[in-house]
Amino acid sequence: MSKPEASQDLPARLLNDAEMIEACRERDFSEIFKLVKRAGIYPALIARRCELTPSRVGEVIKGQRVIKDIAVIERVADGLHIPGHMLGLMRREWESDERASLAASLASGDASLAPTPDELWVASPGEDITDPQFATTLIESQLPLHYKSANYFGARQPLATVVHHAQTIDRLLRDANGSIRDELLRLGSRIAEFLGWLHQDLGDYPTAGYWSDRSMEWAQEAADDHMQSYVLFRKSHQAASQANAERTIGLARAAQRVPNLTSGITALAVQQEATGYALQRNPRAALAKFDEAHEYASQSTANDPPTMLDTSYCTPTYIEIQRANCWIDLGEPLRAVQLFEDEIAALPQIYRNDRGVYLARLARAYAKAGEPEQGAKAATKALAIATQTGSARTLAELEAVTHAAGPQRNVPAVATFIERFEIVRDRLAT
Repeated sequence: MSKPEASQDLPARLLNDAEMIEACRERDFSEIFKLVKRAGIYPALIARRCELTPSRVGEVIKGQRVIKDIAVIERVADGLHIPGHMLGLMRREWESDERASLAASLASGDASLAPTPDELWVASPGEDITDPQFATTLIESQLPLHYKSANYFGARQPLATVVHHAQTIDRLLRDANGSIRDELLRLGSRIAEFLGWLHQDLGDYPTAGYWSDRSMEWAQEAADDHMQSYVLFRKSHQAASQANAERTIGLARAAQRVPNLTSGITALAVQQEATGYALQRNPRAALAKFDEAHEYASQSTANDPPTMLDTSYCTPTYIEIQRANCWIDLGEPLRAVQLFEDEIAALPQIYRNDRGVYLARLARAYAKAGEPEQGAKAATKALAIATQTGSARTLAELEAVTHAAGPQRNVPAVATFIERFEIVRDRLAT
């Protein structure tokens, strides 16, 4: 691991510069390297510290090459001493040595530089008195509440706490062995998967992908086959959200190849394969897979193998809502409207965040079907939820509604919705 001298660390003002923060959040390494160069660290030194070739650094700066490999991203973080959280990574090992810079930040009185409790001081193995078994049980007991919080209030509500849980587990894993290590790995995999979902809901796909990869890593070490299948399903879902049909189908099929799955996990993977076929405009294959997924979701769980995963949300209603969304992609918006209306009415109140997404999709179906006033009505309801949850998924669907309804802006309800949407979108973007 690269570990530059303290005197060569990036200036605090650069790490707290708005452009640098945004570039790191987007993992825009062209901009990151430009800002670092501007701070006096030239490409040759960037290359040496990050274990890259100077020509590769130059290509990145010119936008001719993109850094996506997680191992390279970690080398950049370690080589330039960019704190892990800025790039959506776990806290780096060297961050425990940053006491002097942290103290300077506190002394400056700048609240934006104030570290989290974990960053103030990290105990050595012999000094940490945390009981791993107690911590595991406590964190696991809190997960159902975090799920409910995200489902109702949106991803931002539980995010900081869940990140802290992941940091705690990562720290405990450094010295854990035996059965307690297996427990930490299984729980850590669930938490990392959840973080992937939270970041996806907030529209941050690079960080979502990072946490999904971390979840898979821990699940593989724990030999948790069910979790590995579920993470493949989640990665397929991320691919579908980015309209990558081939990757959606491939990952969904991979999820189904894991042996001895529960009916719930199988239903999720099969419906995700159906979604991929819908993206390919293949209605026959899509509908056949939705029917298969509906059958799995309708099965009793009494004979399922034991699992730590909670897939209780995968009900026939859930499958039909996914089918409704695909009817839009298949060019049958009126069928989508009927399904959405029926299934949204049956959706439990706790799923308010998802309700916003589904109402936005209903609005898009109405717009595609040539019913602008009904579409504006559903879109306005979705927008009201999005203002509370901050869901990027809902906002992306509503953006699509504005495009579909654009030619109908002369309808007062449509014009009013679009005006409100633009205000909310701009406010949430700041």
